[in-house]
Formats: sequence, C-alpha cells, structure tokens
Amino acid sequence: MRLTPKQIIWLKVLIYLAAFLPFIWLLLAINQGWLSADPAKDIQHFTGRMTLKLLLAGLIVTPLARYTRQPLLIRCRRLLGLWCFAWGTLHLISYSTLELGLSNVGLLGKELVTRPYLTLGIICWLLLFALAATSTLWAQRKLAAKWQKLHNFVYLVAILAPIHYLWSVKTFSPQPFIYASLALLLLALRYKKFRAWWR
Repeated sequence: MRLTPKQIIWLKVLIYLAAFLPFIWLLLAINQGWLSADPAKDIQHFTGRMTLKLLLAGLIVTPLARYTRQPLLIRCRRLLGLWCFAWGTLHLISYSTLELGLSNVGLLGKELVTRPYLTLGIICWLLLFALAATSTLWAQRKLAAKWQKLHNFVYLVAILAPIHYLWSVKTFSPQPFIYASLALLLLALRYKKFRAWWR
C-alpha cells in the first residue's frame, strides 16, 4: 500500500514536531538548570547532534523510498534538509556567542582557520547554506542539471560532519562513532551511484 499525499502532509507535521520540540526542550533545560556545570558545551553538543540527526534522516529518505516503493517520501527530503541547516546555524551561533563572544568576529575567523575541526565544521555549514538557498523549485529550474551536482555535496557533508564531531570531542564517547557509522552505512547504500561516478 502506497502512501497518499494526505499521509505525506501528516508525516511532514511529525517531522516539524520532531525537529522543533527539541528546541523547546533546550530552552526549558537552559531556564530550569537541567544542563551540566558547563552549559555552553552542552548547548553546542546538543545543537550539533540535532544537525547530524536531521542530516542522517535526510539521507535515509531516498533509499527508504526506493526499497519500500514509496516515491512520495521524497517530498520530505527538502523539509529535513532545511531543518538540518536551521540546527546547524544554531550550532554555529552557540559556538560563536557562548564560546567566543558575539562581538569578537576576528577571533571567530582565526579559530575557524587555525583549528582543523572547526574548519571542517564551517565547510559543512557553508555547504548546507548553499543547499538550503537552492532548495526551491525556482532554483531547481534555474540551475537545471547543475542543481543535482550541487546537491550531491550533501554526501561530502555526510563525511565531514561526523569527522568534525569525532575531532571536537575531547574525551572518549561512543556517540560520535555511532553517528559516523550510520553515515558510512547510508553512503554505502549509494555504492552504485559512487561507482558510476568513479567510472
């Protein structure tokens, strides 16, 4: 049984809730003091993990639609991508404001250049920005064949973002390895596409 357009609308509502409610929880956690003794780090890691979760959710849509024969699922991919960019922006803002101070733009630029894991992070954000900015139907028509080539850079983000997370964690934690493993698995599902590119 295939999903109907109406069911896809309800699925999008669930995606909205799944992406927005964690933000409400984060605000409550800050207000109620539920975070640890280093709330700035907690906020940065929380926003970063949400970005990764939504990135992986967006990557799973295509193989899920193909293997379950639910082509309408593709309609959810753009929404997940926009929420991924939104949380990625929150992640960048949380670092630049809580760690460095909003007014210290020069220091932010220096940090992004001198710390490799931050360099990877800003590359990921810039790519997500480009994908979000060209996610409209108008951009798709305007760019034509170039649009798909541009949006294939999401695979580069899927490689760099887990490395950024692994590199940024100062103490051992299984979470970065779990995200990296899931990203590799989702990329492996596209081995035919990568093999065609290689040829």
